[in-house]
Amino acid sequence: MPENLTAPTFPTLLQRYFADHLTRHRAASPRTIAAYRDTFRLLLLFVEQYLAKPPVSVTLTDLDATLVLAFLDHLERDRGNSSRSRNARLAAIRSFLRFAARHDISALPVIQRALAVPMKRCDKPLLGFLSRDEMRAILDAPDTATWTGRRDQALLTVLYNTGARVSEVAELRMSDLVLDGSACVHIRGKGRKQRAVPLWRSTATLLRAWKRELGDVAHTAPIFPNRNGTTMTRSNITQRLALSVKIAARQTAQLLNRPISPHTIRHTTAMHLLQSGVDIAVIALWLGHESTTTTHMYIEADLSMKERALQRLSPLQTGVPRYRPPDRLMQFLQTL
Repeated sequence: MPENLTAPTFPTLLQRYFADHLTRHRAASPRTIAAYRDTFRLLLLFVEQYLAKPPVSVTLTDLDATLVLAFLDHLERDRGNSSRSRNARLAAIRSFLRFAARHDISALPVIQRALAVPMKRCDKPLLGFLSRDEMRAILDAPDTATWTGRRDQALLTVLYNTGARVSEVAELRMSDLVLDGSACVHIRGKGRKQRAVPLWRSTATLLRAWKRELGDVAHTAPIFPNRNGTTMTRSNITQRLALSVKIAARQTAQLLNRPISPHTIRHTTAMHLLQSGVDIAVIALWLGHESTTTTHMYIEADLSMKERALQRLSPLQTGVPRYRPPDRLMQFLQTL
C-alpha cells in the first residue's frame, strides 16, 4: 500500500462489504445478506461488552483469533446456539475477513490467524422422510370445500412434486407456471440458479383448477397467495403444513408427534425418486443441488436400499474367535 494512502477503517470496510461486495459483486441473495447482517450485529454487541468499545471505534485488528473464539463460545454457552449455527456465524466472519485482507495489508497477520479458527465438527442427523402413505394422507388432509383448503392442497402437492425449498415455492409467480404441453414450473433456487421441474399430470390438473379460481391476475402475482393476495411467508407455509399433518394424524397414527417441516417433504421427494430408480444425477438436478455429493446423503439414509444390497451378498461362513487380552494391562484397558 502506498505510504500516502491510509488503510480504511473497520466501519468503512464493513459498509463496503455489505453495500458493494455482497450486493453488487457477489449478487448475494437477500437471505444471505440478512444472515450475515445478523452475525455482525451479534458480533459488535459482543465486542462492545468484551472490549468496552462502541462499534464505531472497533478496528480490524481487534477481530483477532482470541476475540473470534470468545464470540463463538458466547454463542454456544450464553445464547444456546448449536454447532451448526456457530459454524454459520463463523462462515460470515470469514467471508468479511477475506474481503478485508485485500484492503488492509497491515492487518494481514491478524486476519490470517483469525481465518485459521476451525469450524466445529457436529453430528449429522439422519434424514427424516415420509412413506408414500403418510405423504398421501397429508395431501388429502386440507378441506377442499374452502378456498384456503384448495390452496393448501395445491401448495403441498407442488412442494412434494418439485422437492423445492419452502422459500422457492413461496416466491413462485404465475409467470413461472407452464401448463400447456409439457407442464413444468420454473424455480429460482439458491445462488440465483434457475431450474425447470416437470409436473405430474395430476399436479398440472390441480394447478389448472387453482389458476382458474384465482382468475385474471398479473403474471407477477404469487401462485399461492395469502388471504390478502400477497406472498405467503415461510412461517405461514410451515403453519399450514402443520395443520394438515395434525388433521392427517387422526387417520395415520404414525404421524403423531413427528417433527415434519417443508424440508421434510423435500427429503421425501428425493427419497421417493431414489426408491423409484431415478439416477442420483437427475435427482440433484431436480432438487437444484450444485453437486451430486450433496444428493448422496439420500443414499446413506435409505435403509431399504442397504438391506437389498445386503441380501445380494451372502455372508461368509467363518468362525468368530473370542478375543483374549494378551496380558493384565491389556485386560485392564479392555474393561474401561
